[in-house]
Amino acid sequence: MSNFSHATRQAFWAPLALALAVFLVLPFSIARAETETARRVVSDVPVTRTLHKKIDVAGVEIFYREAGPKGAPVVLLLHGFPTSSHMFRNLIPALAGRYHVIAPDYPGFGNSDMPPVTAFDYSFDNLANVVEAFTEKLGLERYSLYVMDYGAPVGYRLATRHPERVEALIVQNGNAYAEGLREFWDPFRAYWKDRNAETTKPLAGFLNTEVTKWQYTHGTRHPETVSPDNWVIDQALLDRAGNQAVQLQLFYDYGSNPPLYPAWQAYFRKHQPPTLVVWGKNDFIFPAEGAHPYKRDLKTIEFHLLDTGHFALEEDGLVIAAHIRRFLKAHLQAQLP
Repeated sequence: MSNFSHATRQAFWAPLALALAVFLVLPFSIARAETETARRVVSDVPVTRTLHKKIDVAGVEIFYREAGPKGAPVVLLLHGFPTSSHMFRNLIPALAGRYHVIAPDYPGFGNSDMPPVTAFDYSFDNLANVVEAFTEKLGLERYSLYVMDYGAPVGYRLATRHPERVEALIVQNGNAYAEGLREFWDPFRAYWKDRNAETTKPLAGFLNTEVTKWQYTHGTRHPETVSPDNWVIDQALLDRAGNQAVQLQLFYDYGSNPPLYPAWQAYFRKHQPPTLVVWGKNDFIFPAEGAHPYKRDLKTIEFHLLDTGHFALEEDGLVIAAHIRRFLKAHLQAQLP
């Protein structure tokens, strides 16, 4: 090497040095570029894409789905039995273009915590307490309420406690009138009157796969359009150790709801929230007889009976979404972005 001239040494080492620099630096540059790309992708997630989140509410981890622009009018979706926010998986992106959509799972349902009945008060009063604390923790000061099945007694408790927070109601097979509790509820009435082994037995029978599937398919025009994922997922959660005790406790506490119907009806008459009724008229659990009385108490009401069953979103989700978008646009126009 000593015989090499300076120019020769430069010519020899320069390409090697460049290659070494590329070898050492390029991976870091690529990694940095990939990181920046990932950051852009995350920040560019469309607002209509559903996010899946959890938040601690009084020591219970609550799972919820969220989509839509922050600052837009809030639509709070409250699910029924035996499902979870999963029932809203298709409705959420259909509304999220203009609305901030939130759908929590109650304790004991879906992906939320399921504390044992010995450690948690599984009552509709307490489910409402949890949902109320959940909305306050998320800073939801005003919202439109979508109530279905169990969502009605939870949501109407929120509405009567804080009528100033409710901008509109969307009622889908959610009962608030004695007319809506027909023969399906006879074994429940016996259970409410005297909770014992004999009255518990028929209610425990509601927690099996056949009945779970029946809730989704009974009354539908085309049951083959309803995904079996619904009852497979719901049943897997019902079959968790300890969940039957949770559900039986809530079956029993459902008896606390009919005595509150007069108070809920008084809320409708006094506060007159704009209300959209989209009701599966073939529902055996909450039949159409429970839908019509809303027209007695509410002045601003849009009323639709749909030719489907209990989980109307499964067969008529597109129809319901279109009704909601039009209805909320008419009544919340000043707040829309």
